[in-house]
Amino acid sequence: MSTPFADALSLCNLASVGIFGIVLSAAFCELEWTRQRKLLLAGCTVLMLALQGVVSLRWSTSFARYLYPVITHLPLVILLAAMTRKALWSLIAVLTAYLCCQLRRWAALLVIALFPTGGTALQDATELVVTLPLLLALVHWIAPSVRALSHSSLKLQLQFGVIPLLSYVFDYFTRIYTDLLSSGNQAAVEFMPFVCSLAYLVFVLQTTQEQKRRSQLEQTQNSLNLQVAQAVREIDALRESQRKASTYRHDLRHHLQYISACIENGRAEAAQEYIHSVCAEIEASKVNVYCENEAANLILSAFATRAQNSGIDFRVHAAIPLVLPLPDSDLCVLLSNALENALHAGQRQREAGKPAVVETTAYQKDGRLFLQIANSCSFPVQFRAEGIPTTSQPGHGLGVRSICAIVEQYGGMYSFSQQQDQFVLRISL
Repeated sequence: MSTPFADALSLCNLASVGIFGIVLSAAFCELEWTRQRKLLLAGCTVLMLALQGVVSLRWSTSFARYLYPVITHLPLVILLAAMTRKALWSLIAVLTAYLCCQLRRWAALLVIALFPTGGTALQDATELVVTLPLLLALVHWIAPSVRALSHSSLKLQLQFGVIPLLSYVFDYFTRIYTDLLSSGNQAAVEFMPFVCSLAYLVFVLQTTQEQKRRSQLEQTQNSLNLQVAQAVREIDALRESQRKASTYRHDLRHHLQYISACIENGRAEAAQEYIHSVCAEIEASKVNVYCENEAANLILSAFATRAQNSGIDFRVHAAIPLVLPLPDSDLCVLLSNALENALHAGQRQREAGKPAVVETTAYQKDGRLFLQIANSCSFPVQFRAEGIPTTSQPGHGLGVRSICAIVEQYGGMYSFSQQQDQFVLRISL
């Protein structure tokens, strides 16, 4: 193969990698590609390629690669920054596109490994051949995901761009500007494996933190769902109470007329029985007062009604003050989750034909809130090593995690235990 042909092939390869990098960098930027912008990008591409050609013909393609950051990458960053108004992301897009050029190089190196006699010309030819299909694949499948990162936080953008930046600096300072890599310099040889190891460790740490944040979000979502469900039940109870009160007001005249008629006719006992029945209906519609804390009263009353409808014996011994060391929202989550689990166990007891009792004890002492919920439980409960009950049923177990998270948040203590045919939850915070 003649030297002029090899030089021409190298020049064409230099132009192709320039087009590859420019188009891919633009594809990585979030832009509405109007006709004016397309023409501007095309014109700047022609100018940059022309400058590369002049430098290559006047000196050499090696010297053109030497000046590539100045005659191609820097102008491209400035152009994209002017169009997107995002200087940092424009730099990241160019560096990422440069990193993707490694795919061309590795495809050529694979061919050289199979045909070692081909030399540099075969490498340039292979890079030319794979440029277009590789570019189309990256633009179609990879570019949308990369563009989505341009809307991320500054911290995430910097994390995303650090690997392309290190790869860019490493490539130029060990291959183009020096021969550290080809000379076998130990630091140069081990640098990228070190970067990969460090990136992997950072990835592990970030993944763990992300998982922790996701768990917290799930916990918050579960708490909000419980609060909404409890609020809906309370609203329904208030509506029902209001409806009954309205009915009683409407029927009050009829009640008084009936009682008056009974008295006029000497039927005092019938009048007395009627008065007792009306009072009983009114008493049944009110919210029970278990303690001073209004939020706790609403929750306990709502669950007392559900327990009564399910045939569960619901007992409450509560002395919860108005002011607590935790907000009403967290108290709602604690009580609702614990009582919800207790009622589920009670319903299983009833289905098995066994007695079901739920007993709640709560009081405050020395500035700490003590809560105990005991329910009938004749079936075995599985516990994890740390003493937390677990279940394999889908959708269950979130309540226990919510209880543990809130207690831990306030530096409290909790315990779950099963004693004979009774399950007991104790909380101190």
